[in-house]
Amino acid sequence: MFADTQGCSELVEYAHAYTTKHFIEVTKNEEFLLLSANEVSKLLESEDLNVPSEETIFHALVTWLEHDPENRSKDASQLLGLVKLPLLSPAFIVDNIESNEMFKDQRMAQELVMEALKYHLLPERRPLLQTGRTKPRKATVGTLLVLGGMDAIDGTTFIDAFSLRDNAWRYLAAMSSKRLGFAAVVLDRKLIVAGGTDGLRTLNTVECFDFSTLTWSTLPPMNVHRLGLGMAVLGGFLYAVGGYDGDCFFNAVERWDPGTGHWSSICPMSVQRAGVGVAVLNDKLYAVGGDDISSCLNTVECYDPHTNKWTPCAPMSKRRGWVGVGVMNGCLYALGGVDYTSRTNPNWYLEPSRFDCVERYDPKTDTWTMVAPMSVPRSRVGVCVLGDRLMAVGGYDGQQSLTLVEAYDPHLIEWEPVASLKVGRRGRCVVVKNLTNNILNNILNDQ
Repeated sequence: MFADTQGCSELVEYAHAYTTKHFIEVTKNEEFLLLSANEVSKLLESEDLNVPSEETIFHALVTWLEHDPENRSKDASQLLGLVKLPLLSPAFIVDNIESNEMFKDQRMAQELVMEALKYHLLPERRPLLQTGRTKPRKATVGTLLVLGGMDAIDGTTFIDAFSLRDNAWRYLAAMSSKRLGFAAVVLDRKLIVAGGTDGLRTLNTVECFDFSTLTWSTLPPMNVHRLGLGMAVLGGFLYAVGGYDGDCFFNAVERWDPGTGHWSSICPMSVQRAGVGVAVLNDKLYAVGGDDISSCLNTVECYDPHTNKWTPCAPMSKRRGWVGVGVMNGCLYALGGVDYTSRTNPNWYLEPSRFDCVERYDPKTDTWTMVAPMSVPRSRVGVCVLGDRLMAVGGYDGQQSLTLVEAYDPHLIEWEPVASLKVGRRGRCVVVKNLTNNILNNILNDQ
């Protein structure tokens, strides 16, 4: 406040940056309660607030309002509009906002509540309900992790974390051993790594990284040794899809039940697929592209766990092995990949076509549409969704593992570069929400 009144713009910027980074600590101090409505407004509208969720911001706002309700109630609705209510759970909205005396008789506040509840009640209309309040703040989108894979020289065990607030990568931890061609997912807020190769043999081993203790432990191994497999979580189960063991290519699929700790085989895919892209959309498991040993594939099929059957979907326009896939706004995206020439050519592996093109699948119409291409052709690209962006991380361009990271904006239909990886990688990436381990958060915030 002093800096503002004295016209010290640099000091104002520094104070604002400090306050947004240490928002939780700041709101516990008496000075926060003495801020003006305009100062609180400037703070709450920042996309850089370092908070685990919008709940933290809402509670801070209520604390400020209740410090002087008689004079501050007139600003309640306007300030509530700066909290991203659609990103709060319906239960939280009903329990903490709808019946709150501060907002109960304010029309604008009730309209904001209705807007948020509509967002939850009509998920199929969410693409039409997008506003600034539906866009997550940088600190609440989760943490993007890239792990393992090939670097410029050999396999790496490093796990690096990306901070959207700082647009920077930081070392987080190490895998317990080297793996190439593995799969990784997050299940019950734990990182699961499965299959791949250690450079000598194909693996069926499965490991789990606990973010609360920062330790690795082993899980029951898969029934099949798999390299180039796809993996996803559906209905609380872990699915391992396709892959190969160095000799045989698989259409086999198995499922792990965390409750029993057992792996069991389910209906196999219609064709063998290694280097397959796997994702979950509308409670179905999709297997996209891959390599069946004779050629790369453009075919796609989806698995319904209720019928235990695979159903063919519309094929992609390109045959894509080692394709990256992700799901955003109710659509499936296929990024990059490789199409080898005929296996009858003795140099088939030296003459592949790699793609920068990206296709989007709409399950409502069973159609694929080309969207904006990435900046460079690449296969083995890591793909995940971070907030309202589709991230393409690393990959292989035929000459080297890449440090390039790009983010796709579905509204602008364009890619933009973000901070590059520290080393080139063709590994896996995942997004973890709401990491609460203090040691881990210190690593992410203070490096």
